[in-house]
Amino acid sequence: MAHRASAHEPHPGPALDTSRTDYTGAIYGSLLAASVVAGAGAVGPHPRAELVALLLCTGVVFWAAHAYVRFIGNRLRHRSVTWGEIRRVCAGEWPIVQAAFLPAVAVAISPILGLGAGGAGWLALGVAVAQQVGWATVMVIRAGASHGAVASVAAVNLVLGLVIVAAKVALH
Repeated sequence: MAHRASAHEPHPGPALDTSRTDYTGAIYGSLLAASVVAGAGAVGPHPRAELVALLLCTGVVFWAAHAYVRFIGNRLRHRSVTWGEIRRVCAGEWPIVQAAFLPAVAVAISPILGLGAGGAGWLALGVAVAQQVGWATVMVIRAGASHGAVASVAAVNLVLGLVIVAAKVALH
């Protein structure tokens, strides 16, 4: 017997299309990049190069950690891990590394913009937060979410980014 919704139950609405909308790695990677920039101080003889290296290395380490945890999870479910699955999982987690790329580029080009090391950090942080909000917004738009849901997701991600900005202000 099919379940029929009563007048008191909310209508579930149209299902969101999540088949092409997994930007979670890019969003997570953007938050990670913003956190790295917020926590990094302009110390050492080459603060820009150090920040670029820190961004990229942190992205790669977290990418590897996420892929490894996925493999362990598959092993715990008694599934063998194949080379095809390794490639698929590594590719699926790669947006974590990609999200570190634009903030690193922002740091690298900051001298062209006349920014000092501190300004480079702020530029990278702004880029990381902007891409985080952008990826989250694209994700829900492509999933077919309502305008209200899109605005809510963008606002939540902006608040998360601003929390990281506040941490940077408090730390430095």
